[in-house]
Amino acid sequence: MPNINSQGQLARTLLRVPVPWVFVLSYLLGVALEFALRLHGRLSSYGWPVPLGGVLFALGAAIAGWGWLLFHRAGTTRVPGESSTTLVTGGPYRFTRNPMYVGLSLAYLGEAGLLQQFVPVILLPFVILYLNQVVIPLEEERLRAVFGQAYVDFQARVRRWL
Repeated sequence: MPNINSQGQLARTLLRVPVPWVFVLSYLLGVALEFALRLHGRLSSYGWPVPLGGVLFALGAAIAGWGWLLFHRAGTTRVPGESSTTLVTGGPYRFTRNPMYVGLSLAYLGEAGLLQQFVPVILLPFVILYLNQVVIPLEEERLRAVFGQAYVDFQARVRRWL
């Protein structure tokens, strides 16, 4: 069984892949599997995936973009693994500590609806599991180290996801 240091090193190595790329690569893997399994087009007889997908994609892009913009305005990093300089708690951060990840997840689902693909949706829980078990704990550890009690209070006040 690997020790905690080797697990931490593995997590840090995995963080070299930017989170938006984790979403993109997972989605593309889902598309490839859908075509390889000859499942593409199975949702085309239903009318609801496209309009629902459009709404989810727009909502997700807006939430993720809002979170990114607030980080940009605060002059803090938008790159996981880099140390933040400002604790952003306004806007969508009043409802979730990870609005960019929530937004990317919604946009991912929206894209699947727009393109009427369902295999990528099956892979999304694995992306969320990776974020929840690897990325977010490392980010939270760094944020506690930088902001101390202010971040602990923020964690107590605002949920990780929704």
